[in-house]
Amino acid sequence: MIAIVRHASFIPARGMALFPFILVKHPQDLADARLIRHEYIHIWQQIELLIVPFYVLYLANYLWNRLKGQPHEQAYYNICFEKEAFMHDHDENYLRERRLWGFWRYIIKKSSF
Repeated sequence: MIAIVRHASFIPARGMALFPFILVKHPQDLADARLIRHEYIHIWQQIELLIVPFYVLYLANYLWNRLKGQPHEQAYYNICFEKEAFMHDHDENYLRERRLWGFWRYIIKKSSF
């Protein structure tokens, strides 16, 4: 795989993808296949958007959700990149079958969270 998976207790979330790293907060999460798969989806999103634009769009999407009046947690779950990752982190084959720019369909899709 392309990412380097490491334990990093200082991160604010349980998992985080910062190309080329996948960081997990707790050592036992190194063995959590679903969490790692979720973060790998973000790694692919970052590659597709040439890294830096991913972070800009991620933050812009979150801020837009907040401006629409969504509380923090809802705004986070409604980020198009998170929608894709949460919808498919259970699927072991998703990254093999995923279409280019797979997050695009989640830009207008309502969240189920």
